[in-house]
Amino acid sequence: MRKIVEYPQKILRKKARVIKIVDKIFLEEVKELREILEKNENGAGLAGPQIGVSKRMFAVKDENKIKVFLNPLIKKKIGKRVYPIIEKEDGRKEYFLEGCLSFPNFFGRVKRWLEIEVEWQELKGDNLVDKKKVLKNFEAIVWQHERDHLDGILFIDHIRKDGGKFFKMEAGVMQKWKLKKGFNLI
Repeated sequence: MRKIVEYPQKILRKKARVIKIVDKIFLEEVKELREILEKNENGAGLAGPQIGVSKRMFAVKDENKIKVFLNPLIKKKIGKRVYPIIEKEDGRKEYFLEGCLSFPNFFGRVKRWLEIEVEWQELKGDNLVDKKKVLKNFEAIVWQHERDHLDGILFIDHIRKDGGKFFKMEAGVMQKWKLKKGFNLI
């Protein structure tokens, strides 16, 4: 069974290949992607490169199931990029902190579109079937994060570019970190 690849492994910076052939090896990779995400309590999504598979695929937790998106495209971005805000149960509002399974215990404020129009392919037997949908809010955020992985773009790139805040969770406390050029966790 594969494991989650952590930064700074080079595969996380590589542009993933388009999926054209459905064979036994590919089906096994999809199965592993699903299983790894399913076993991870904190992950909302997981991309192929994050398990060492440089193919244009990612999986997202959708309620109680895992959905796999193949050759995903963002066709239209609606509105403008913003730092998403969430409302807590007590009515307080705060910035949404994005995390990444390849950056354990690190989180940051990332500008995202809150509505996007997307296209992808799904497996139906051994065939690839085209799909499309408009995604909003959390679903759109997760899609953009995972889609970025397929082009070697990491959430720290957005934080650095836009000047977002960056944090590390240590002993249950979120501590602000300075994101410098050449950031390295090792």
